[in-house]
Amino acid sequence: MAAPPARARADYDYLIKLLLIGDSGVGKSCLLLRFSDGSFTTSFITTIGIDFKIRTIELDGKRIKLQIWDTAGQERFRTITTAYYRGAMGILLVYDVTDESSFNNIRNWIRNIEQHASVNVNKILVGNKADMDESKRAVPTSKGQALADEYGIKFFETSAKTNMNVEEVFFSIGRDIKQRLAESDARGTEPQTLRINEQDKAAGGQAAQKSSCCG
Repeated sequence: MAAPPARARADYDYLIKLLLIGDSGVGKSCLLLRFSDGSFTTSFITTIGIDFKIRTIELDGKRIKLQIWDTAGQERFRTITTAYYRGAMGILLVYDVTDESSFNNIRNWIRNIEQHASVNVNKILVGNKADMDESKRAVPTSKGQALADEYGIKFFETSAKTNMNVEEVFFSIGRDIKQRLAESDARGTEPQTLRINEQDKAAGGQAAQKSSCCG
């Protein structure tokens, strides 16, 4: 017997899978930790494999369970499996405002999304470490906005350290996906649901320490 639709279960209306991608060290894990646990650490943890956190939020009277997958540790090998892209309903493209190369690589990440993700996946551009001193900034806000405009996606600058715009980013993409799912329901099309296989579960939660700061 088939499982009930994700939003029909008792504790939430929609289950939304998000994926964090971007170069190593831009602060993806820190953004996830800040949003899911409300905490920040200056010790940089490189995730091996794929890790995920869950947080349930309320949007427009609906309970939305966000399952947020963090791809840190794989980006240098570009080995993020197509299954993670394909299952994602929303993708956060993260760069470091003090690291121009991480910004320039966003175009490569977008190409990966175009090759592997669902056609209708929601995307959002995130410039992290915006709390850093202006003398250390390598990517002006206007440049980030221009790139987001070019691809027709939303743009936020964030700081995992100070909690600047972290909630806003996740709520913004969550709301956009919820509206898309609601519209597909209204049209009678099958909503995108998610099943975690055992391999995914086994990949989560393994981490190795590395000293650095992910701001």
